Amino acid sequence: MAQAISDRRDVDFVLHEQIGTVDHELFEEFNKKTIDLIVSEARTLAIKEILPTFKDGDEIGCTLENGKVTTPASFKRAWKLFCEGEWLAMCDDPDVGGQGMPRTVGCAALEYMVGANSAFMLYYGMTHGAAKLVEAFGDETQKKLYMKKMFAGQWGGTMLLTEPEAGSDVGALTTTATRNDDGTYTIQGTKIFISAGEHDLCDNIIHPVLARIEGAPAGTRGISLFLVPKYLVNEDGSLGEFNNVVCTGLEEKMGIHGNATCTLALGDKGACIGTLLGEENKGMPEMFKMMNESRAFVGMQGFAVASAAYMNALDYARTRVQGRHLTAGKDATAKNVTIINHPDVKRQLLNMKVYTEGMRSLHYYYAKCEDIVHTTDDETLKADTAALIEVLTPIVKGYITDKALEVCSHGVQVYGGYGYCKEFPAEQLMRDSRIFMIYEGTNGIQAMDLLGRKLSMNKGQSFAYFLDQIKKTIDEAKGIEGVTVLAEKMEFALSRFEILAGELGARSRSEKALNAYAFAHPFLEITGDISFAWMHLWRACIAAPKLAKKAGSLDPEAVAAKAGKNKDAAFYAGQIASARFFINTLLPGSYGKMDAILEGDTCVEDILDVSFGSK
Repeated sequence: MAQAISDRRDVDFVLHEQIGTVDHELFEEFNKKTIDLIVSEARTLAIKEILPTFKDGDEIGCTLENGKVTTPASFKRAWKLFCEGEWLAMCDDPDVGGQGMPRTVGCAALEYMVGANSAFMLYYGMTHGAAKLVEAFGDETQKKLYMKKMFAGQWGGTMLLTEPEAGSDVGALTTTATRNDDGTYTIQGTKIFISAGEHDLCDNIIHPVLARIEGAPAGTRGISLFLVPKYLVNEDGSLGEFNNVVCTGLEEKMGIHGNATCTLALGDKGACIGTLLGEENKGMPEMFKMMNESRAFVGMQGFAVASAAYMNALDYARTRVQGRHLTAGKDATAKNVTIINHPDVKRQLLNMKVYTEGMRSLHYYYAKCEDIVHTTDDETLKADTAALIEVLTPIVKGYITDKALEVCSHGVQVYGGYGYCKEFPAEQLMRDSRIFMIYEGTNGIQAMDLLGRKLSMNKGQSFAYFLDQIKKTIDEAKGIEGVTVLAEKMEFALSRFEILAGELGARSRSEKALNAYAFAHPFLEITGDISFAWMHLWRACIAAPKLAKKAGSLDPEAVAAKAGKNKDAAFYAGQIASARFFINTLLPGSYGKMDAILEGDTCVEDILDVSFGSK
């Protein structure tokens, strides 16, 4: 049952053998034994308490009556236990009620919990992000009133950006903030698509709201950020009057029915009061602190759901008996076999395996980069690693969620007709995963960010640092038996990618900018392919020597004989297979995309509106 979410052996491999944790005094108590215990506790909570809410969230969903949203009954128990375990602030400073654990370890814990029910864990994601905003930009009064209760899960949090007419163009928002004599602001406006915007899991919900103070400049330059509680908070921390944040509707969605996606009216039925968070007209850069965390969390949602889809499909393929083996021929005595023995099913499972493993490695690596920035005293390393996080963010959010839907689709296919039915989890996982490509800036926006900002950031040095990390792995792999050929192929792919990045970056800054941005998403896909190939080559560098030691050699017969009897040998052999499949079979697909981008066909710019079809 536990393996229905994640492969514990692979989690341990990435945590202890590939990525590792940062060696720093802040984390000195988190040795291997402690880390394994934490992951086991998270796994137990996910399986026993959160996973049972998976179907409830989908089939019961959230209901709205008289402005109040009710979540499924099972959510209350799961939320109570989640908060009692202090999981909400597991990687945060103990001074704010956190456990101070490394983000890599938190990543492993979240993988299980989000994979158990992504809709449920979205309440966590929104609350934690909003609490971090208060921690970063709140004054002493705001921190005292809000922060610890939010990190404890007693109060929830959200993020109020989107409006009916503004959408992704946040600068076009119309929500207003009017100064009051007591230093507060009266907020007036409507926000839509607000995840966790109203619910009954907490006593209060604290809304960070983007609004424009009267007289402020137009566009994003004139946006400020405000804290608007559902219930006003008295000076002693007790709850006051309802603050006229009214839920006027719940979205009827394709998936994630267990999370309340709300339309919120601010101040329609009486004064809605907020306090300025940070500085006037600095709302967008402040909100981006939460946005970047949210983008990484959305990538985690995609990854965790993909992992669950893979583990369920793998379990089904190992138990579902159908059809004889392809080599059985006309042998009338041949018995039917489990479908994992059929080549096309194995192909689909291998696709699911390599993408899920790539997601895990990249996510944990991203988390380790955050730990490095948090702990290092080396200012150059801190700056380089912070910039690397910026470069990786659109890949972690955009590429991973693209591939998550693909993995979930393969999962449905492995189940066959049953995958399309509610009897099995495959169809819900696929429905739930679709929104992640849209959340926190669509993947088209992530692609534009990668091309337009990250590629040229710090005069191209940040992107160059990203490439240098890949080159280090390639150089190491060249000297390791069993992966040398893969390293050479990876080196060839990276050299082509460097040429492409230079050409497309230059094009984006020229009169051919429209053409460049027409290829932004394919460029994101290629960058993701390169990143995953890097992760798999890195995995193979670790696995090959260990496999050779266990099997006596890397000879296929010796490996097969040992892998059949030894789980570790089987695992390491699987890592080599994953690297081979990704680099030999999937990565070459990027070459055609590279050629197309370099050719620069202008069809996207040239096609007329009327040529798409008649009205």
